[in-house]
Amino acid sequence: MPELFRSLASRLREYIKDRRQAERRKVDLPVTVSLIEKVKKVNSRKPLATLRGHTRDVSADGLAIVVSAIHIDGHYLVGEGRILQVQLELPDGAVQIKVNPVRYERLEENESTVGYLIGSGITNISDDDRKRFLAYIAQLPV
Repeated sequence: MPELFRSLASRLREYIKDRRQAERRKVDLPVTVSLIEKVKKVNSRKPLATLRGHTRDVSADGLAIVVSAIHIDGHYLVGEGRILQVQLELPDGAVQIKVNPVRYERLEENESTVGYLIGSGITNISDDDRKRFLAYIAQLPV
């Protein structure tokens, strides 16, 4: 039932003024997503699990990511207090971005991509990566 509400809200956004501040640019870039552990486990040798996906659109302050699953190792990607580590593959190399996922919706069977769309806001990115990311966005068509 919650997915029905998210889907309805998404469709309503098409007809009502969009609240987004930064201009979004449609682009399909590969990403690798992992959860950031809140507490580091002592003597933990298990590497963080990752999920591969791609972007649907990007902006100076957020990413829309498409992934095949909404959880990694039983932990949901979207939830209160969740922070994700995203490795975004730009044409001139990868950038590391920490994002706060704010919403998700399941993509319908009739859409071109099957999986989940996660809308997220950028919470942390190094100065060098931010410069490269913003320069890339600036050269994309509107």
